[in-house]
Amino acid sequence: MRKILLSIAAVQLLLSASAASAQPEYVSIEMEINVDSPASQVWSKVGGYCAISDWLNLPCEITSGEGGIGTVRSLIGGRVIEVLVAQTDLSYGYTQPAPEEGFYDLYHGFLEARPLSEASTKLIYTLMLDVSNLPDQAAKNANIAQRRQMFEGALASMKDLAEQ
Repeated sequence: MRKILLSIAAVQLLLSASAASAQPEYVSIEMEINVDSPASQVWSKVGGYCAISDWLNLPCEITSGEGGIGTVRSLIGGRVIEVLVAQTDLSYGYTQPAPEEGFYDLYHGFLEARPLSEASTKLIYTLMLDVSNLPDQAAKNANIAQRRQMFEGALASMKDLAEQ
């Protein structure tokens, strides 16, 4: 009986180790839109770290920091936490910290206002995350499509705000 219990425990240990060491599958979702306004003007209207409330219609609150690297924003009443990890005059990058429990998708976002000319700008939004927790390629494709749709809508809103 002891050998059977040890064998069962060994199998469970191997299964949990293989699940924990599953290979990540990182995807990058790159989106862009041209805006008929100078980059500095575009960024002044859409580039604040909580300006997401204006162009994605999400409640946003700065919960820590002064607006520079390390600043933490809370979205949707704390359901989503994001930390500013990169910043220039016309861009920023953020990540979502690992949850206490469950899968960590290493989610990162990057928003940039790239000058095209003195009067035009390209807004670029890139998301990066691990989709290896999703059951099959159809679920991965659906997740990517949903994110793309949401953030392309955000870019269209940013364009509208910046061109006013």
